[in-house]
Amino acid sequence: MVTWENINTVMLDMDGTLLDLHFDNHFWLEHVPLRFAEKNGLTIEQAKEALIPLYRKAEGTLEWYSVDYWTEQLGLDIEMLKQEVDHLIAVFPYVVDFLEAVRRKNKRIVLVTNAHGKALKIKMDRTQLGGHFDQLICSHDLGLPKEDLSFWGKLQTIEPFSKQRTLFIDDSLPVLRSAQAYGIANLLAVINPDSKAPAKDVEGFDAIQSFRQIIPA
Repeated sequence: MVTWENINTVMLDMDGTLLDLHFDNHFWLEHVPLRFAEKNGLTIEQAKEALIPLYRKAEGTLEWYSVDYWTEQLGLDIEMLKQEVDHLIAVFPYVVDFLEAVRRKNKRIVLVTNAHGKALKIKMDRTQLGGHFDQLICSHDLGLPKEDLSFWGKLQTIEPFSKQRTLFIDDSLPVLRSAQAYGIANLLAVINPDSKAPAKDVEGFDAIQSFRQIIPA
């Protein structure tokens, strides 16, 4: 699935790729509605009915991923609420084995995430994965989400990479399509970004169920 001698740089998404998306899904679909209901005197169902349209409006934009945006929109301390359930943050099996094996191959390893800096810090503090990367890149620092084709050109200015010799792994199909349109040659999707949800349709992208499948020898 990966011809390692042809790869110089490994770029990895975080949520749903290295980390189980169950945390984020539980946070936005259960925990935020709970706290929003408590704050506004609503039932959980009323809170969900109010929140879902707000989520849909922001989806695919930089705001969707912003802790500060949602703190302002909802009147809730989103950073604190994430910390309330941070015990649910989980690294997928074989991720550390994969990162260590790629390091032994002397590949450059870069985290490229849409997660807001505050969310990234919570997750790196919890998982201690940060030391495995040569660079951590937040799309917020570039002012564009990964779904935007222009993101990749901006990324090149701070993290130069060869399109032909870079492997990029992500669970988001819109992000993968954007990377594909930019010309990144080696792309992999994640079939089970949320361990508690069914497998997803990867729409023709090569895909992995586990990092065990691509650990370099």
